[in-house]
Amino acid sequence: MIGAVLGDIIGSRHEFHNIKTKDFELFTSDCCFTDDTVMTCAVASALLACRGDYTELEKKTVEEMHRIGRQYPGCGYGGMFWRWMFSDDPKPYNSFGNGAAMRVSPVGFIAEDIGQAKELAYKVTAITHNHPEGLKGAEAAAVAIVMARQGCSKEEIREAMERDYYKAEYTVDEYRDIIRGHGDETCQVSMPEALQCFYEGESYEDVIRNCISIGGDSDTLAAIAGGIAEAFYGVPEELKQQLPKYLDERLMNIVEAFTNR
Repeated sequence: MIGAVLGDIIGSRHEFHNIKTKDFELFTSDCCFTDDTVMTCAVASALLACRGDYTELEKKTVEEMHRIGRQYPGCGYGGMFWRWMFSDDPKPYNSFGNGAAMRVSPVGFIAEDIGQAKELAYKVTAITHNHPEGLKGAEAAAVAIVMARQGCSKEEIREAMERDYYKAEYTVDEYRDIIRGHGDETCQVSMPEALQCFYEGESYEDVIRNCISIGGDSDTLAAIAGGIAEAFYGVPEELKQQLPKYLDERLMNIVEAFTNR
């Protein structure tokens, strides 16, 4: 999940100020964590709270999203999710927003196989994003991470993604020319973009630079692709060392607990 969190932090300053180049400083004083990191940490915390028994994962995910997420009311939640977050009786709201995919990376790292990844992805997603496209986005991201952890090649991951989930219509260079503004915050749009940035990346950092350079919803694209890239390449130690500069103690403790599980 560190790859997703770092992707969010690096992409944060570019979300509404897109740049169309891979040549930029990764970390500046304008970088920060957003709702992508907060919800990724909430999912990680719920998984840890289950202690290997995931029969109540849905309930624990709601509890952890509320417990952790309500501490950060201004971190960038969408309107419908904000209402869910602060509701005393939260119900799924048929969403297919890309939040389903950006927060699911801990599932990909804790699942023992693809079957379990699908099961857990459903449980942490359907509590909010119960639209078929929302569920599909979360499952695809989790499955890609598991495949990368299992040592699958990019060609194998791409074949599985195109067969069962998404086929990117454009190259990174083409996306860079086509995408204008913040972009559409849906799984149908963001997942193919994030996957293509991963396919063409030559390292963890290069994947993140691809995501930022195409524009659009930069932090979320980098969070989604960053989780997959972490599973495939690992994250350089010098980038990991940036985390304490941007995360508060609460979130840093969750990241450390999950990584050391």
